[in-house]
Amino acid sequence: MSKPHWRPARTTDLPAIGAIAARIHPDLPERPDVFAEKMRLYPDGCRVLVADNAIAGYGLAHPWRQHRIPPLDSFLERLPDDADCLYVHDVAVLPDFRGGAARDYVATIETLARASHITALALVSVYATRPLWERLGFRPVMADAELRAKLASYGDSATYMLRDIAAT
Repeated sequence: MSKPHWRPARTTDLPAIGAIAARIHPDLPERPDVFAEKMRLYPDGCRVLVADNAIAGYGLAHPWRQHRIPPLDSFLERLPDDADCLYVHDVAVLPDFRGGAARDYVATIETLARASHITALALVSVYATRPLWERLGFRPVMADAELRAKLASYGDSATYMLRDIAAT
């Protein structure tokens, strides 16, 4: 058995990404075309976790604006010219392959952010994942009314979180 590792996502990975998304996020469905658009707009932030030649997870991130979350299952159309964070749209890993996979993906995204002179990572924690993200250096942010309204589509436990990173 080979050690799971992250590699850039390819268009041919979309069926596996969709299957994992449906399994991990049954209450937060997104169309394959939405995933494909993220891969097209910011391929560097889109990765798959490969274990024994099979895809065991995926991570999708892209430049965005802090405190503004894209609606689920919606097209971005374009990335903002004034992005001030890398938004971690999703990290989904099959249960047997967890244990450091999210940490490794976040490290990759942090490297991308630094190379782009972006000093923050942002995400929405769903389900019971807030403790995981806090261990990885993210902190919950108080949401204003507009952000709370957008968070509602992510479920009752959705929390907007930021992680500041040092620019290099």
